[in-house]
Amino acid sequence: MKIAVVGASGAVGQEFLRILEEHNFPCDELLLFGSARSAGQTRVFRGKEIEIKLLQHNDDFKGVDIALVSAGGSVSKEFAQTITKHGTLMIDNSSCYRMDSDVPLVVPEVNAEDALNAPRRIIANPNCTTIQMVVALAALEKIAHIRRVHVATYQSASGAGATAMAELEAQHVSLANGEEPKVEKFAHQLAFNVIPHIDVFTDNDYTKEEMKMYNETQKIMHSDIKVSATCVRVPVMRAHSEAIWVEFDQPVTVSQAREAFEAAQGIVVLDNPSEKRYPMPLFIAHKEPVYVGRIREDISTPNAITFWCVADQIKKGAALNAIQIAEWLIANKK
Repeated sequence: MKIAVVGASGAVGQEFLRILEEHNFPCDELLLFGSARSAGQTRVFRGKEIEIKLLQHNDDFKGVDIALVSAGGSVSKEFAQTITKHGTLMIDNSSCYRMDSDVPLVVPEVNAEDALNAPRRIIANPNCTTIQMVVALAALEKIAHIRRVHVATYQSASGAGATAMAELEAQHVSLANGEEPKVEKFAHQLAFNVIPHIDVFTDNDYTKEEMKMYNETQKIMHSDIKVSATCVRVPVMRAHSEAIWVEFDQPVTVSQAREAFEAAQGIVVLDNPSEKRYPMPLFIAHKEPVYVGRIREDISTPNAITFWCVADQIKKGAALNAIQIAEWLIANKK
């Protein structure tokens, strides 16, 4: 098994390497690719230093079985044909191909078999906020059909990449020293603030991030579920949180919902408010599952429940999900 990582020096690229090693992924040879800025650098994998090669339009991907790609939409768009032309399966973390009808959009706990139909040799990794939400929603959909979802996200700096995490840290240092913080990655200062603005605004005044949750959820779950999202950046380093309200087409009890979550693959229920036990990003960072808590009846809407959901954006929201797709395909010998 020959694996390539494209965008090896980025936050998700580095997470790919950690997870491949932690999972003892069946990899006989690993190739790393990056931009001119990172080419020539090295990364350690299984005790061996591997040099990052410059991503170019050549035959470097010949013989590569799977390419894990997280280098941004423009890179994915430009290099997809170069990566896949010799038969390499490209698992892409950008938004470039997610809504293409001939590219499956996959969360293994929800729709793993969609990965079998990839005529362009491209499988898309969904948006981070969508991934953790649909893992939870899929568990509930087994009880009753979901008609409508309202969600407010609390998204960490990690969702905007390694430079964004560094900017948040630097802003805190500057403020602690009585200095003016630099604002480059975000629309406003993030330290000691929340920003109700992620990605660009569309014609309906929802942002692209919010519309991703609407469109991607329907594609992944093969459903007419309507999703209304408000996506907010918060001064948390890593792991996204979501407050989710779910309306069903029939009554669903809290105990039914809790049992469904507890039985679901990839979910950990942490729900004991009387003992102040509920998921928080401080303790979920670097962990693999989707954590669910604060499960309760929605007192404003019939046939509805609400809950709190936290997952590590770089792991389950990006690198881990992509690797789980590859693992499922290998396990099912596809």
